[in-house]
Amino acid sequence: MAKGHRSQIKRERNAVKDTRPSAKLSYARVSVQKACFVLDAIRGKDVMTALGIVTYNPRYASSLIEKLLKSAVANAENNNGMDPAKLYVEECFANKGPTMKRVKPRAQGRAYRIEKRMSHITIVLNER
Repeated sequence: MAKGHRSQIKRERNAVKDTRPSAKLSYARVSVQKACFVLDAIRGKDVMTALGIVTYNPRYASSLIEKLLKSAVANAENNNGMDPAKLYVEECFANKGPTMKRVKPRAQGRAYRIEKRMSHITIVLNER
């Protein structure tokens, strides 16, 4: 257990900043499971290979992830001064977002709930 007051512990934890370039897409209208199929394919790959994978992947999530990956590369180049040729996808994950609940009418006056799921997709890059 860490010693000190709770605010001191939080201050120490927040003092360590993550300087890796990243990009985050919040409230993407795709479920976590469907986004993870594409994210698993690009994890650990260099940026050019990852862009090739998402460009020719037929899934809907790949178009969102392609735009997000290009944004992360631009962040690395402009904010951190990194070389785009040396970058690779260090981390990529999708977290669960809010769910929109809709109702669809069914037989004999019943209602059927449809859940439209959202996700928060994050891509973190690093240099080799």
